[in-house]
Amino acid sequence: MYKVSSQQKQYNTFTLSDGSSNSQIEVVPERGGIVTSWKINNQEVFYLDTERFAHPELSVRGGNPILFPLCGNLPNDTYSIDGKTHQIKQHGFARELPWQATSQSENGEASLTVELTSNGPTKAVYPFDFHLSFTYALRGNTLEIRQEYKNLSSTPMPFSAGFHPYFLCSDKNQIAVDIPATRYEDNRTKESFDFDGKFNFDQDEIDSVFGKLSSRSTSVTDHDRKLKIAIDYDDFYTYLVFWTVKGKDFYCLEPWSATRNSLNTKEYLTVLEPNASCHAVVKITANFF
Repeated sequence: MYKVSSQQKQYNTFTLSDGSSNSQIEVVPERGGIVTSWKINNQEVFYLDTERFAHPELSVRGGNPILFPLCGNLPNDTYSIDGKTHQIKQHGFARELPWQATSQSENGEASLTVELTSNGPTKAVYPFDFHLSFTYALRGNTLEIRQEYKNLSSTPMPFSAGFHPYFLCSDKNQIAVDIPATRYEDNRTKESFDFDGKFNFDQDEIDSVFGKLSSRSTSVTDHDRKLKIAIDYDDFYTYLVFWTVKGKDFYCLEPWSATRNSLNTKEYLTVLEPNASCHAVVKITANFF
């Protein structure tokens, strides 16, 4: 029923499959530890810009990129710790670095664990030693991502983390969005608005940040593709971001542990003591109807 295999393409690509539901995902550890594809009955769930993916110098636009050690961007890409200023790019570096595949299992699920450890280039922009371990587990139509964040430094380590999944969608006017919040902030204007479940997709870009979440689940129903995406997340996650660009066949619904600039504001920032670790879980369920 469950199977894990690998194939050398441009990158070594792992395929996790559940034969009973005809569901499979592809994971590319060395390209940011990312899930690039998820097919159910040969229908693709994720969007992927394959041209960008083929060029290692470009960030991936598609699949499910990992955000660490920050979500979003910082003013002038700058933050301060203990009076010292550092610079780091939007969404951090985890989505750009090679991860290592360390274990896999076909026992009760198809799963693959990928890991990332701090190194010279990461410490140049983020002065901490860390170890990340993510397990992708596929069962039926649900992808579960179990995460461990560990501080290997001798000082407390602040961070935020999240995911940036790109869902394939050709007609955004036929999607119904269920986000457990009544207001959002437009990241472009910094204005706050009431939310009635609808977006104006005639805009060139939508970048809406939702806080004060009233439940641990969110969903989008795509009536054109007859596909419902449900995302469940634990208490580690405090924000959801809905982002899309006009003329592109995707929308993103992103669970974040903290909002932009938290490395400076400290709002909802996670701080791990030396040798401490924390865990988080995100589940994405895709059902065609």
